[in-house]
Amino acid sequence: MAQTVKRAYKYRFHPTSGQAFELARTFGCVRLVYNKALEERTRAYRLEGRRVSYLESSAALTAWKRGGDHGFLSEVSSVPLQQALRHLQAAFANFFAKRAKYPVFKSRKKARASAEYTRSAFRWREGRLTLAKMDEPLDIVWSRPLPQGAEPSTVTVSRDAAGRWFVSLLVEEKIPPLPPIGSSVGVDAGITALVTLSTGEKAVNPGHERADRRKLARAQRALARKVKGSANRAKARLKVAKVHARIADRRRDHLHQLTTRLVHENQVIAVENLAVRNMVKNHRLARAISDASWRELRRMLEYKTAWYGRELLVVDRWFPSSRLCSACGALQEKMPLNVREWVCACGAAHDRDVNAAKNILAAGLADR
Repeated sequence: MAQTVKRAYKYRFHPTSGQAFELARTFGCVRLVYNKALEERTRAYRLEGRRVSYLESSAALTAWKRGGDHGFLSEVSSVPLQQALRHLQAAFANFFAKRAKYPVFKSRKKARASAEYTRSAFRWREGRLTLAKMDEPLDIVWSRPLPQGAEPSTVTVSRDAAGRWFVSLLVEEKIPPLPPIGSSVGVDAGITALVTLSTGEKAVNPGHERADRRKLARAQRALARKVKGSANRAKARLKVAKVHARIADRRRDHLHQLTTRLVHENQVIAVENLAVRNMVKNHRLARAISDASWRELRRMLEYKTAWYGRELLVVDRWFPSSRLCSACGALQEKMPLNVREWVCACGAAHDRDVNAAKNILAAGLADR
């Protein structure tokens, strides 16, 4: 039976000079409201031991708009400003529930510039999107169609460090499950091979960051030579951002293709619960681990298996998948990383990664 899910469709768009000015002003106001509300909440929490509610922050926003110093806040759409307060409320809720660290201020240089519009702040007619405070629709590059009859409930506009503009449309969509099949697979994440499957197949790690490393280093050296605050430095920073964007785009596209294929070809997928945050502390492997993007691979598998009626099994990170013989179950005392092939006392010859993938699948199925 098809299930209804909320799904975001992201597209590039090309704003007019007027739209770019209005959006840039909105981004600045959103950042200001978020940081000012965070400052007030922090003061109340640390000095008075009091938690500030969303309603109090919203009332404060109204007062800021009426004040002389921040009267310009009333010149942009009020909805993105209210959404910024809601995001801050969610950040504090996660902090108090110990799911996240204390919220931090948004930096003009580091934070992604974005603004969120709910249904009352945009107009959607015949596939044309017009935001509040604008007279004409956005020039969206429709790289793929929206689901038939879908209408966005939330619109998020953003600009990345490379200067590209994006619009994300959140819609409700009915996704029918894939036909059930009998195959199951264990997945062992790696560096040389991005994933090794229990079937023996190995998906080569494209190493997108490694492929563009010389280009990135050249752009970063050029940036370092520029005078801080100069126009040439801004241009050089944009070139560095474009190289990073190219790497991220190619990596994401490859992960989408890989995870979609795994979900379509298998009813059950078993993976290992890797502690990526701890693993990147190893300075020798941090760059390669980050380039492999195991966390994003796991995230994609989670929502795609949920969408299409598949099952994702997660094996404990301490499970000795590499040291266990998948044929007889004997546990090896040691298994250094440089050992890629080994022979068990029972006579079974193993490829380290294939053996680990087989054990991950067996452990996942045993714990169902």
